[in-house]
Amino acid sequence: MPELAEVEYYRKQWNPGLGSKVLSVELHAEKRNFRGTDTKALAEGLRGARLIGSEARGKQMAFRFARGNWLAIHLGMTGALRVEPAGFVAAKHDHLLLRQRGRALVFSDPRQFGRVLHFQGKGEPPWWSAIAPALTSDAFTREKLRDALQRHRRLPIKGTLLLQKHFPGVGNWMADEILWRTRIDPHRAGGEISSTRLGELWKAIRFVCQGAMKHVSGSFSDPPRAWFYHQRWAAGGKCPRDGAGLKRATVGGRTTAWCPKCQ
Repeated sequence: MPELAEVEYYRKQWNPGLGSKVLSVELHAEKRNFRGTDTKALAEGLRGARLIGSEARGKQMAFRFARGNWLAIHLGMTGALRVEPAGFVAAKHDHLLLRQRGRALVFSDPRQFGRVLHFQGKGEPPWWSAIAPALTSDAFTREKLRDALQRHRRLPIKGTLLLQKHFPGVGNWMADEILWRTRIDPHRAGGEISSTRLGELWKAIRFVCQGAMKHVSGSFSDPPRAWFYHQRWAAGGKCPRDGAGLKRATVGGRTTAWCPKCQ
C-alpha cells in the first residue's frame, strides 16, 4: 500500500499536464475505482477544464482544475499515475485517461483497490478538508500525539500509528521504522507510553516522514542503508543497531517486524 512519500512521487507524475486543458475524458465507469462517484459529472466537469494545481495529503492526492473541479485519487495497492504521448491507446487496467494536447494523463489500477473522487463547487471538498494536517507541519504537536494515544490507549502502538485520522500517510514500513527508532515494542499499548518516550516518538514520526519525503518522493529511491527499512523483510534480517535477529508477527492487523533485543 503506497505511503506518504510514494503518494507524493506519483502525484508529481502528472506535473507535465499543469496549465493545459483536458480535451477529452476516457474512463471505465463500471470499475470499482469509481464506486460512489458520478462518472458522468466527472467527465463533463473535467472536459475543457485546465489543470491548475495538485497536492498530496496522507495517502491521497488531489488535482485542481478550472471551474471549481477537484479530482482525488487514492492509489490503493496497485494504483499508479503516469503520462503517455498523444494518441496513446488505453490498456486494460488504465481506468482513467485525461487527454491533453500532446499528452495523456493516465491512472491505472490492476486490482481496483484504489479510488477516484470528483467534486465541483466552491472551496475544498469535504473529503479533502477532513484529512488530518501533515505530520511534518506545525499543526502536528506533542499534544496531538498524546491525544491520539489516549483515545486508543488499549490499542497496540503499531495499530495506532496506522490510523489515518491521526497519522495521515503513515503505513506499515514507516510505522515499523518509527517504533524501531524509539525502541518501542509494537505490541505495547499506546496508553502505556511515558511522557519521555512520547517526546522521542513525536521526533521520530517527523524524522521518518521528512526522510521518506526526501529520499522516496523525488526519484522513488530507497531510504538510507542505515534505516531499519532494509532489514525488516530481508531473509535473516538483523537489527541495524545491535545485530539481533528480527521477529515478525501480525500486530495491529499488519505484518510487523521488530528487534526483540532493543525494543
